[in-house]
Amino acid sequence: MDDAGHQTYQLSTAQTFDVIILGAGISGLVAASILAGRGNSVLIIDEYAHVGGNHMDWTSSEGYTFDVGSLIFQDDSPLLKHFPELLAHYVPIVPTWGRLNPQGQITAYPISVRDDILAAGPIGLSRIFASVLYARFFQRRMSNAKDFARYWIGAYLLHRSGLETYMKRFYGIAAEEIDLDLANKRMRWISEYASLISLGRRALTRKRTAGPVNRQMARPKEGFSVLYGAAVDRLVREGVTFKLSAGTRRIEKTADGFEVSLSDGVLSSGRVISTIPVATAARLCGTTPVCGLDTITLITLYFSFSGARGFEQSIIYNFSHLGAWKRLTVYSDFYGHVNAREYFAVEVVAGQVRSVEEAEDDFRRHASANGMFAGDLKLENSQILENAYPIYSKGAAQSAAQAVSMLSAYGIESLGRQGGFNYQPTARVSTIEIENAMRTE
Repeated sequence: MDDAGHQTYQLSTAQTFDVIILGAGISGLVAASILAGRGNSVLIIDEYAHVGGNHMDWTSSEGYTFDVGSLIFQDDSPLLKHFPELLAHYVPIVPTWGRLNPQGQITAYPISVRDDILAAGPIGLSRIFASVLYARFFQRRMSNAKDFARYWIGAYLLHRSGLETYMKRFYGIAAEEIDLDLANKRMRWISEYASLISLGRRALTRKRTAGPVNRQMARPKEGFSVLYGAAVDRLVREGVTFKLSAGTRRIEKTADGFEVSLSDGVLSSGRVISTIPVATAARLCGTTPVCGLDTITLITLYFSFSGARGFEQSIIYNFSHLGAWKRLTVYSDFYGHVNAREYFAVEVVAGQVRSVEEAEDDFRRHASANGMFAGDLKLENSQILENAYPIYSKGAAQSAAQAVSMLSAYGIESLGRQGGFNYQPTARVSTIEIENAMRTE
C-alpha cells in the first residue's frame, strides 16, 4: 500500500517477457488472463497509476464515492469466468432508467408510447405516421446514423422524442455525421425496440416482456480499486507483472521481437498487444500519424444534494433539446445517503461547454428549468477524462481499420475499445471481443 492506502504493484526483476500488454483496462486484464493461462510470462504496463483504465473514481473525506462512466455489471458476465473473485465485491442493485424528454418530462427510456407518441395528439400522430411512411418509401438509402434512425421511426418522432439530439450529445457530432457502420452495429435497438410496429404491438397488447434473468451489479461502495484489486491479485498469482505510471516512450522492433522503452528502463518481449488508443500506439511505434480518429473528452461533475430531486429513477439520460449534460447517475440509490445527503455524477461531453465551470453552470440552469434538484446542490469535485471513447464520424471506421492494419504490419496487435477504435458499451462486450480475438490464435 502507498501512503494514501492504494494498492501498488512493482515491476519484477525480469526484463524480458513473452508478451507485453499496453493498457490495464478490462481488455488488457482479460487478455493477460488468457495468455497467462497458456503459460506465457506477461507484463501489463499502463500510464495511469491505477488498474482499470477509464474506470476511475474519487472518494471525498465525507465518504462520497464517485466514478467516471457506467458502474453496472451483470452476475452472468463472461468477465467472471476470468475473475470469479469479483462477484464477492459487487453490490446487487435494482437500477431504473429514465430520460428527460424535450417536453420537460421524466419518462421511459429510450422511448415512451404514452409520452412520445400518444401525447402528440391527433395532429402529431398523423405527422408521426406520415413521416415514417415517407422515410420507408423515399428515404431508403442510408449514409449515416440519422438516416438509419429516421428510416425506422420517421423524422418527426426522431425530433420529438429527442433521440436525434441525444445522438449528437453522446457522440459529439451531429447525427448526420455519425458513421453508418456504427448505427448498424450499435443502434440496432432502434429497429428492434423503437420502430412503430414494435411500439404499436406493445401499446395494443400491453404484454409484459420477461425481465432479465441476470442480476444487475455495481462496483463496491469503496470504489473500483477494491474491485480491480481482486483481479490483479489473481493475475499476480498466475505470474503476471504490472508496471503502472510507466512513462512509455517508444516501441522499437528488433530481430527477436520488441523493445519497449519506459521512463526507468527498457524491456524486451516477443509480442506486444495494445489496448490503448490507436493514435497513441502509432506514435510510440513511430508509424505514420493517424488522422480522423478523434475521441470524446468527458467532463464528470460530482454533486451531493439535499431536497426534492424531482424524479425516482436512478439513471437519467438527457434527451431534451437543451442542456449539455448527457447522463446522471444517482449513487446514493445504490449505496445509501451520506450525512443525510444524496450524491450523484453528471456526465458532460466537452464541446458545447469546455470547462468544469461552464458545465456546472449549464447543468444547474437546465436542471432548475426542468424541476430537478430543488434544494441544496453542492459540487463536491469533478474530473476531465480525455480519450473517453471514440467519435464515430463518417469514414472513421475505415481510418481505424487502416491504422490497426499499419500497427499489425509493424507487429503490434491492437485490440479492444481503444485499441480497436470500437465502441464497447459494457464489460461483457469488451470481454467477449477479447476472447474472440484470442481464440483465433
